[in-house]
Amino acid sequence: MPAPFEIIAAPFTAYFAPLGEAFPDIDADPAGNWVKIGTSGDESMDEEGVTVQHAQEVNKIRTLGTTTPIKAFRVAEDLMISFTLLDVSPEFYGLSVNSNEVATVAAASGAAGTKTLQFYQGEQVATMALLLRANVSPVADAMNMQYEVPYCFQSGSPEPVFRKGEPAGFALEFSALRDPNAGTKAESFGRLVIQHQLALP
Repeated sequence: MPAPFEIIAAPFTAYFAPLGEAFPDIDADPAGNWVKIGTSGDESMDEEGVTVQHAQEVNKIRTLGTTTPIKAFRVAEDLMISFTLLDVSPEFYGLSVNSNEVATVAAASGAAGTKTLQFYQGEQVATMALLLRANVSPVADAMNMQYEVPYCFQSGSPEPVFRKGEPAGFALEFSALRDPNAGTKAESFGRLVIQHQLALP
């Protein structure tokens, strides 16, 4: 009996990039403008891991002559990815507040160097592409799988708590939006890519 590769228990590493950035091949390391979320990737995440939620709202139609639904129409759907980041580096703190930039001032004579993050987020919501990568697939342990979300925003409202003996964390949530540049509706909301064979020589 073959190993039950379809049962997986593996961490995912998250990356973000500007809109329009090409997703990496399934067997290639993310490069270009992809930025790993967390200084140490999945080692900067809470043990609860990464949650991928496929939410939907469906309108069930009932008619006078029956008690059961006879048809259904989907009226809303959402894709949300969430995890808690245990990394309060200013660059990743900024990701939780509309991807605000960090202003860096070098040390000078008599003045310490600083990094400053502004909290004001304003009316416009920062958008990005998101990638989740695991070094295992439901086909084989030595292969990869990845979630590709071409258009999303950080929709969580993190509440970092600073206390003795416990790491401060940011509960991040990324909500997908329809990619206006996608060729079809099917391509506009992200996808899951699973490696099932090694590349040919």
